[in-house]
Amino acid sequence: MQKNEDPLKKIISHAKEYGFVFPSSEIYDGLSATYDYGQMGVELKNNIKQYWWTAMVKMQENIVGIDAAIFMHPTTWKASGHVDAFNDPLIDNKDSKKRYRADVLIEDYLAKIEAKIDKEVAKGLNRFGDQFDEAEFRRTNPNVVRNATKIEEINKRFKKALEEEDLKDVKALIEELEIADPVSGSKNWTDVRQFNLMFSTELGSTADGASTVYLRPETAQGIFVNFLNVQKTSRLKIPFGVAQIGKAFRNEIIARQFIFRMREFEQMEMQFFVKPGTELKWYEYWKSFRINWHKALELGDENYRFHDHLKLAHYANAAADIEFDFPMGFKELEGIHSRTDFDLKAHEEFSGKKLQYFDPEENKNYVPYVVETSIGLDRMFLAVFSSCLKDEELEDGSSRVVLNLPPALSPIKAAILPLIKKDGLPEKAREIFGTLKYDFSIQYDEKDSIGKRYRRQDAIGTPYSITVDHQSLEDHTVTIRERDSMKQERVAIDSLYAIIEERASFRNVLKKI
Repeated sequence: MQKNEDPLKKIISHAKEYGFVFPSSEIYDGLSATYDYGQMGVELKNNIKQYWWTAMVKMQENIVGIDAAIFMHPTTWKASGHVDAFNDPLIDNKDSKKRYRADVLIEDYLAKIEAKIDKEVAKGLNRFGDQFDEAEFRRTNPNVVRNATKIEEINKRFKKALEEEDLKDVKALIEELEIADPVSGSKNWTDVRQFNLMFSTELGSTADGASTVYLRPETAQGIFVNFLNVQKTSRLKIPFGVAQIGKAFRNEIIARQFIFRMREFEQMEMQFFVKPGTELKWYEYWKSFRINWHKALELGDENYRFHDHLKLAHYANAAADIEFDFPMGFKELEGIHSRTDFDLKAHEEFSGKKLQYFDPEENKNYVPYVVETSIGLDRMFLAVFSSCLKDEELEDGSSRVVLNLPPALSPIKAAILPLIKKDGLPEKAREIFGTLKYDFSIQYDEKDSIGKRYRRQDAIGTPYSITVDHQSLEDHTVTIRERDSMKQERVAIDSLYAIIEERASFRNVLKKI
């Protein structure tokens, strides 16, 4: 399938039709870049949260969780650098009147050059077969070398311009590369300018003298300002981590691509506090742990890659993204950052309070360094949903739409389906439903033919469909159908709990990390 907007449109349509994601405020024609999670979407979202929380908190001896407030003292964001440095470089096209992030325009241009390299490599593989040496080919093929050099030169210049905040050179680079407006094809650009992404509001009434506060643009600062509270009350020793799942808000001008980039989104972040000098070791550790967490879901190892940051954030001495092959190409899914001691020192300076750790082994106080893992929950939802939605041609010539989610993440673990709506089958089916509902997310469905019900469950990602028929009344057995293979087996009703627990729990996935 080609990387264009068509697969994303199909994903958006399926997500709405089956109750996963709805446009927010749709009866009022919606609100740009905001979405509501429906009855199926909220279950999938909660399961992703549970998978992350179990791996990052429950399975770790030295990581705990918190839930910090969305509103924070406004000086928090001055200390963190967001008031002065949380900006995107924006550029407008004078003809189409469309606004773009300058860095995204350049990244998309580079992606096209990378695609040319990949095409050249594919031709080489097709020509030489098993004897093909890809590494040697990339080093020696003139077209590949020329394009790789071009990418390197553009990256070097772009990184220098961003670091020096030379926005004139960013515009000059866009013009020299002849980058056109994706909508109109026009190359008539305005100057590049910075735009702060924080939402502001007022706390208190105007009469009493309201003060300006911000909707948090990230959840990390809630962890940093609670560093001492958590450390002292939990008696944790370094190295230790603090995790959090919560909403964040960014006034994205270029909000697009469904739930990939929204103004209101959810983050799953963990800040790992370490002894200065050991941060790069832990940085590598968490890079490895986090990529293993993703790959344990078996969405396809080829869908992931690491991308080192060209321009480090103001707080970092190392940073990399885990990118995923979304319908629109490889994009950032998760960031792993070595944040040094920037945040704690900044909050020390602005608050006048010491945020230090007493190391009994060193017999001294110091400000810890921090390694962060930060993943967008909505992006993770899109990664899972988009990679699992498939059109399948069956052996009998028919087709089906199937959402082959990892069973542990599936909104509904099993559907209970009476073959017909009489002869005591619905009563038996509801009895089974009643025994399983306390431990699993179960759905009861008796409407339409059994074939249509199977297709409906396939479309929402239910891994197991349990059919109750006349034989069930005689020998207390049912037919259990597996979603992906469509194979059916006869099992005892008493064994259903153990079967679902074994096949649809997080345990087997977590063991792979």
